[in-house]
Amino acid sequence: MVIQYSGGKIIVTPFEIVVKENSTSMVTMQASSDAVTLIGNGANVITANTGEVKWSIKLDSQHQLQEVAQQIGCEIR
Repeated sequence: MVIQYSGGKIIVTPFEIVVKENSTSMVTMQASSDAVTLIGNGANVITANTGEVKWSIKLDSQHQLQEVAQQIGCEIR
């Protein structure tokens, strides 16, 4: 599933998340679904922590976060 947001797009499968930024530097971030935490309550943030690599991204809406949660089978905190 591809989810568009103001900064680019998020490609979500049951096993991983790939974030592709629409910037001149063409940043791409990837994480397995096991390493992802979804933060709701108005924050609408995806965080990934694999020990040595950490990243987070703020989404535009709660709906986008819910779509990610449904695809990877993860609860929103």
